[in-house]
Amino acid sequence: MSFVSFVLTQKTYMTDTSIKDFEGAIAELESIVKKLEEGDLALEQSLALYERGVQLSRFCHARLEEAERRIEILNERGELKPAPASFAAEDPERG
Repeated sequence: MSFVSFVLTQKTYMTDTSIKDFEGAIAELESIVKKLEEGDLALEQSLALYERGVQLSRFCHARLEEAERRIEILNERGELKPAPASFAAEDPERG
């Protein structure tokens, strides 16, 4: 894949209006995985589904990162404040 094709693919993913929400993207991604695992598709169909799966996966990953950034911690006075930037860095599961 050329750099130009890569950039165009990324722009398509970022502006793909057919991806409505996280839950819909996950459901579609699960359906794609099931179809690909069955192995009954032609090569071109498999590649097209794989590409769509990558778009959906990136969309979901971006939404999860946005949600993580929006996590808020309740302080002692009951006021909401943004989570500190070091919060994610201290998570031992993230490595």
